[in-house]
Amino acid sequence: MTSSLNRTRCTAVALFVTIAFPLAAQMPVTIQHIRPMDERGVNLFEPPKNDTAKFTGVNLSLGAAFTQEWQGLQHGNAAQPLMVAGVNQNQLMTIGHGFNNAVANLYLNAQLAKGIRVQMTSYLSARHHQETWVKDGFVLIDDSPIDNALLAKIMKYTTLRVGHFEINYGDQHFRRTDNGNGMFNPFVGNTILDAFTTEIGAEAYVRADGLLAMLAATGGEVHGQVTAPQTRSMAVIGKLGFDEQIAENVRVRLTGSFYANNKSASNTLYTGDRGGSAYYDILENTGSSETTNAWSGQIRPGFSNKVNAEVVNPFVKVGNAEFFGNFETATGGAFTEPKLRTLHHNVYEGLYRLASNKFYVGGRYNTLSGELIPNRGDTQSVTRYQLGGGWFVTPNVLAKLEWVHQKYMDFPITDIRHGGAFKGFMAGGTVAF
Repeated sequence: MTSSLNRTRCTAVALFVTIAFPLAAQMPVTIQHIRPMDERGVNLFEPPKNDTAKFTGVNLSLGAAFTQEWQGLQHGNAAQPLMVAGVNQNQLMTIGHGFNNAVANLYLNAQLAKGIRVQMTSYLSARHHQETWVKDGFVLIDDSPIDNALLAKIMKYTTLRVGHFEINYGDQHFRRTDNGNGMFNPFVGNTILDAFTTEIGAEAYVRADGLLAMLAATGGEVHGQVTAPQTRSMAVIGKLGFDEQIAENVRVRLTGSFYANNKSASNTLYTGDRGGSAYYDILENTGSSETTNAWSGQIRPGFSNKVNAEVVNPFVKVGNAEFFGNFETATGGAFTEPKLRTLHHNVYEGLYRLASNKFYVGGRYNTLSGELIPNRGDTQSVTRYQLGGGWFVTPNVLAKLEWVHQKYMDFPITDIRHGGAFKGFMAGGTVAF
């Protein structure tokens, strides 16, 4: 009952904010070195090193994001019946068309000193965590806290982030829907393999003349632990790249990232999303629930013990046309597996923006292949096509429509995903400020 009330309140607040934000100017950015949560954050990646916000003293800023979706999907499979206690575990849940529950984020940012800010993000309501859940909290330092010429010169090119944060592995996590905020995702659903997690640690950046280098060390898990040290080791994350406006209408960004964690009691690089999938009850059996089966349509490979991953992300914008790619290889496993498994994940995304970026149309082709199931030794694959577009009704309101078709290949006949597929339309609306 409480969860339903929370979702109802999220929907009511989202509608109120939509009405309260008519075709007005964007809210001013008063926090330094921050990515705006609204339209201005589109095609931004790391928080900007140089920005226009001036330090005027200690400052507090609140923001929020709300997303509501309508689902019109159908699914099917060809799996052999698997009877447990008289119930067929491979019988798909009957689904129809309708609204999914609203989800919401809350953003709290504080400017503590020149170039020093604190950020905390909470999920007010999510598909998996229907209660309020703190996603992250960290301090970002882009300037020297003391008046020292040498430190000031170093910090001109350096950024430090310390705390519990969304790790900067790859560039896809900057373009995904983060629970209540779908402003930066041109489509409704995220990718099949969703590299997203939060970990505790520190990052150091060096940025100059469009070049970027980052090195991070974290605890390798979503929460802090000091017990069972023999099962844990730190994770090391790195990124190199450049982002250049090489001509008036041509921008090129290319980055390469790696993630390395030798052992962990519960690594969550590919299982860290507490928001859940946008596709409800897809390829789930009749006993599934919204919370327990929150990641419908995604592949969660079970890399809980050891993960080593690399990804290359090109982004090219020529005039109104954009291309973004994600070319990823991930190797990992669990304590119960005799050997590690390898996955290959590719994303090809093209967009065209119209009417001063107020409208866009585009498509995404997403493939995943490899040993997707533990302890089998054979390979499976999943492909997804997404076609759609969006309309920025205001700088704070985005409406989206998507057609999606996903197919599962080479899954064993006793797996519910054998011969599985789903397709149909999704519509979504996001309010963010």
